[in-house]
Amino acid sequence: MSASVVRYVLFVVFSVSMISAATSAEHRVVPLEESPPAEALSEDILSQLSEHGVAVIRGEKRTVCHIWLCRDWPVAADFKSTSEVLYPFKPGQLIGVLRYKRKGGDFRDQDISRGVYTLRYGQQPVDGNHEGTSPTRDFLLLIPADADQSSKPMDPKEMLALSPEAAESSHPALLGLQKVEGETEILPAMRHNEDEDWWIVQLNGQAKAGDTAHDLRLDFVVAGHARE
Repeated sequence: MSASVVRYVLFVVFSVSMISAATSAEHRVVPLEESPPAEALSEDILSQLSEHGVAVIRGEKRTVCHIWLCRDWPVAADFKSTSEVLYPFKPGQLIGVLRYKRKGGDFRDQDISRGVYTLRYGQQPVDGNHEGTSPTRDFLLLIPADADQSSKPMDPKEMLALSPEAAESSHPALLGLQKVEGETEILPAMRHNEDEDWWIVQLNGQAKAGDTAHDLRLDFVVAGHARE
């Protein structure tokens, strides 16, 4: 084997190793003592958000995103989770707000520009076109904050029309909600699904059914994407 061929092989191996390391770099989540970005949000949506959020960090100090959940979520008292639908939200319901400090990516591996996005609950259609993308039908759809002014549940058709603007594509921009696993006393928390190379954040919020409130944990993918 010639020296030039050897150098080429080594270059390819090195490049693949660097790409693999980049996609699986360690992620962590830490409390964020920072208020939601008032300048980017309507007063109505801002009034629904918790004062403090969390920061998702990749490696030593690269910020992936900031997340602020709603102070509480109205839910139905008689909701029963199934293997397909885990969370008691209504399609179009406001769940929180996310800010990408630099270009990010969604669960479909679509590029998302830096900026502020609302997070609204959606369910994957049962139409045979999305089988195998996620274990559940639960998703969070990203909508550009300047296109989302009301905290009321958004009509699902409007949500599906607006969400693609977040990815500048024809498909909604979304994050995959997952089944809560490894409930820990210390939140926020992060876990890694090694089979899929998903980094999954676990956050705690408050669900309200009438006058009764209870903790409700969310697990959703903040880095990594579904197999296509």
